[in-house]
Amino acid sequence: MKILVINAGSSSMKYQLIDMLNEKVLAKGNCERIGLDGLFTHKTEDGRSCEMEVEMNNHTQAFSVIKDALLDKEVGVISDLDEVSAIGHRIVQGGAIFSESVLVTDKVIDDIESLNELAPLHNPAHVQGLRACREVFGKDVPEVVVFDTAFHATMPQKAYVFAVPYEYYEKYKIRRYGFHGTSHRFVSARALELMGREKKGTKIISCHLGNGSSITAIQDGKVIDTSMGLTPLDGFMMGTRTGTLDPSVVTYIAEKENLSPKQLSDLFNKQSGLLGVSGISSDDRDVTTAAKAGHPRAVLAHEMLEYQITKFIGGYAAALNGCDAILFTAGLGENQAHHREKICESLAYLGVEIDRAKNKEMRGGREGEISTPESKVRVYVIPTNEELLIARDTRELVEKTGKKK
Repeated sequence: MKILVINAGSSSMKYQLIDMLNEKVLAKGNCERIGLDGLFTHKTEDGRSCEMEVEMNNHTQAFSVIKDALLDKEVGVISDLDEVSAIGHRIVQGGAIFSESVLVTDKVIDDIESLNELAPLHNPAHVQGLRACREVFGKDVPEVVVFDTAFHATMPQKAYVFAVPYEYYEKYKIRRYGFHGTSHRFVSARALELMGREKKGTKIISCHLGNGSSITAIQDGKVIDTSMGLTPLDGFMMGTRTGTLDPSVVTYIAEKENLSPKQLSDLFNKQSGLLGVSGISSDDRDVTTAAKAGHPRAVLAHEMLEYQITKFIGGYAAALNGCDAILFTAGLGENQAHHREKICESLAYLGVEIDRAKNKEMRGGREGEISTPESKVRVYVIPTNEELLIARDTRELVEKTGKKK
């Protein structure tokens, strides 16, 4: 079974074609600048590739470009479109409607569209992608949607209700939803395999650290709390996002700078975090270079980031009443050993002890344990693979429901 995994953005569409027989990525690529001067990149598992400017005025045209590349005589990996057994889509916001992955129907698409206000930058693009996919591949190809929020659906009310008048939760569904659920689900399941443990009786803290970041507390395989909230802005500082703020900071800046809600949203989502504090970049590699050179604001940005992450881990260890394992994943989590070292040093009170040599070696897609045999908490670096999890969910649902093409 070959499954096409789609991650549609407002002006981009990433894809992977995965052979589920051996879970090998046959081809992957990205349609960028959809609606502008389209750029298409495509690479196969055996090293063939292409990059070209191509007209993509909408997501339907982008899907056609992907289809043509997969079938192309020079860079293609299939000889007939019938080889694509199913299509899996990543959806950011499933709200209170979706607590698990589901097969795509007209009603499912409408329900996802009804949540646009909760994820205005993501869900409209996902809906466009779903409809465009049906136009190009037809309704006979089974499709599955996998939600970033679904893994967090097990949170208790005490964790997801905000302390604003309860009527706003009832009227507008304002609550903590959490994101990166697909990543947290993948790495926490992998951690259980590495530890040789079943879900029951385990307490795991998963740290997805990238340009967007979140930390999740997982007990018995179920989420009990997570750092992102109504939107991905909540939690701790990220590449360009503030993380949690005193609400008065928002109103104070609004009054002083005479900013509209949209301008405030741009300020806190796109101009803050590492970029806003360091004044250098939202890319942690650039900030790291500057910090090593002694740039004071770059040093401060890193101190703030590590401090805030440490506080969340400590808070979740308390919420879990203990911790068996801490996981690091995503761009920073997988590759920035200096952050992992500083964070773990601050967790010595929990009995965390890491092997510094192993920690420095763990980067570039490597997986493994970086804690010492004496450490009371096991610490792992686990590369995330959201696309593979989406493909697995898609295969499982298609086989379970007998919806094979």
